[in-house]
Amino acid sequence: MTVSEQPIPLRLKPTRQFPFLARHPWVHAHALAEDGRDLACGQVIDLLDHDGNWIARGILNPASRLRIRLYAFDSAIAIDEMLWQNRIDDAVRRRRVMDPLDEQAAERLVFSESDLISGLIVDRYADCLGVQFTSGALLRWRDSILEYLQQTLGSRSIVARIDPRTAKHEGVDELETCLGEPLSSPVLYRQNGLNLVVDLQSGQKTGGFLDQRCNHETVARYLKGRSVLDVCCYTGGFGLVAAKQGAAEVLGIDSSQVALEAATSAAQRNGLQSIGFEKGDCFDTLKKYSHEGRAFEAVILDPPRFAGSRHQIDSALRAYGRLNSLALDILAPGGILVTCSCSGRVSRADFLNMLLDVGRRRRRDMVVMENRGPSPDHPVAISCPESDYLKCLIAEIR
Repeated sequence: MTVSEQPIPLRLKPTRQFPFLARHPWVHAHALAEDGRDLACGQVIDLLDHDGNWIARGILNPASRLRIRLYAFDSAIAIDEMLWQNRIDDAVRRRRVMDPLDEQAAERLVFSESDLISGLIVDRYADCLGVQFTSGALLRWRDSILEYLQQTLGSRSIVARIDPRTAKHEGVDELETCLGEPLSSPVLYRQNGLNLVVDLQSGQKTGGFLDQRCNHETVARYLKGRSVLDVCCYTGGFGLVAAKQGAAEVLGIDSSQVALEAATSAAQRNGLQSIGFEKGDCFDTLKKYSHEGRAFEAVILDPPRFAGSRHQIDSALRAYGRLNSLALDILAPGGILVTCSCSGRVSRADFLNMLLDVGRRRRRDMVVMENRGPSPDHPVAISCPESDYLKCLIAEIR
C-alpha cells in the first residue's frame, strides 16, 4: 500500500475521545469507528472524535491492536523527520540536566512515551548505542532516525533491533541491523564502580537493565555485612554491587544459564570473591531453601514482568504474593527485603496492598525504608501512567 503524504482522518467511536483529550498516546483498534485496516503501515493519521472534531495526530499500524500512536496534540505540528530529530534532542538534553556526560557509563537516552517518541528506546553503553523499535509504524523513519543518532551522538556503533515478541504483535519482520563499526565483542562500560560488559547483539532488549542502576547502589548500602540472596538476578545487577560495597556473602539465583555465565564473568572481572550463582526457578528454589531451613539476612526479588495486560493483573498479584511469602519464610528477623515489580499494569497501591496481605498471612511486620522507582533517565509521562512501571521497595522485616 502507498503512504499518503497528507494525514488521513479517522474517527473514534462515541465517547471514546476522553483519554486522548488527556494526551494518552495509545489508540487501540476497538476505540475506532474507522479502524484503518486498509491503510499503509506508517500512514500519518488525524484522529477525530465521533463528531469530526480534531483531537491529535499520530501514525498507524493496521496489523497492530495498538492501532495508532499519537505524537502531536497541536494541528500545526507535522509528523516528519524534523519532529523525531527535535524530540531526540530534547530527550538527550533532559539527561544532561540530570547528570553530566560520563563517556564510560551507561544511560537511557530515549524512553519511548516518556520522551514523547512512542515506540523508540535508545540506550547508550559508553560509545555504543542499543536501539529498540517497539512500533512497526515508526519503521517508516528507521533509517533517518538511526542516521541522526549516529550524526549527533558520534557513536562508534549502533545496534538496532525488533525482538521476536514485538515483531509478532506489530505484524512486522524481526530486525537486527548495525550502523557504524561492526561489533565483534561485547561493549565495556562502567556502572556503580564496576567494569561491566553488554552484548548488544544478543542481550535482553537493548542490553542490560538500566532502570535499576540507581536502585542497585542504594540497596547495597542496606546490605553491608549481611548474607544476601538475590532472586531473579539476571546478570547480577543487585548482587554484584552489594558484593562490591561490603555484603558478607551473596548468592544469585536465575533460570537463565546464559545470564548466570555473564554474571559469573562480571564477578571475576571485578575481583569479587564473596558472590556466587546457582541456576534455578525462583519459586522452586525459595521453597527448597525453606524446607532445608536456610535463612538469609537479606532477600532481593527482581522478577520479570508478571502482567503484560490488564487481564493478567490478578494472576500477577497472586504470583507476587506467593514469591514474597516464600522470601519471608527464609528471611531472618530484622532482615532486609528488597522487592521489585516491573509490571506497569500493577499499580504501586496494588503492590503495597499485596505486601500488606503477605505480612498479615506470615505474621511479620514490614517497615518500608524506601519506596523507589526507576533511575532518573527513565522519566514518567504523566499522560501515560503505564510509563510509571517500576516499583522497588526496601523494607525491614521483623
